[in-house]
Amino acid sequence: MDRHRHPSVKAICEGYFNRNNQPAHHVESWHFCDNEKDANECLSLVLAGIKKATSPSLWWYQANKFELPKVGDLNVVTDWAGVAGCIIKTISVDIVPFNEIDATYALLEGEGDKSLDYWRRVHWDYYHRELANTDFSPTKSMPIICEEFEVVYWLGDV
Repeated sequence: MDRHRHPSVKAICEGYFNRNNQPAHHVESWHFCDNEKDANECLSLVLAGIKKATSPSLWWYQANKFELPKVGDLNVVTDWAGVAGCIIKTISVDIVPFNEIDATYALLEGEGDKSLDYWRRVHWDYYHRELANTDFSPTKSMPIICEEFEVVYWLGDV
């Protein structure tokens, strides 16, 4: 998270906080996924209003000692290159076993054909990559952080 701070991250934060008459402050920035194609596609889905959730494993957070997301968090979502696309606000956080994710949640993720089968297939592969350099290995009952969000500011708001 916040691996690289492109100048657009500061600019989008200033725009958001100025619009809301609040002093600007640091907002974490990150991109979806672990590859350029998927990261850029997911950002496009968010900007189109299709992708409204994301699902890292709880174990990834634990392995990296990251603070868990919470309702009200603001994050800058970037493309793979770190260019800011929008600011999202977390509206819901639940921890659900992988094998209990349902079709309604898969639809909120908005990826591929939006089906539960698609979600399970691509996320199962993703969790293997996500946890590869940790002490964890994916299981069907592993805890998944189901984070729903809404876009609160994007560059088109300028």
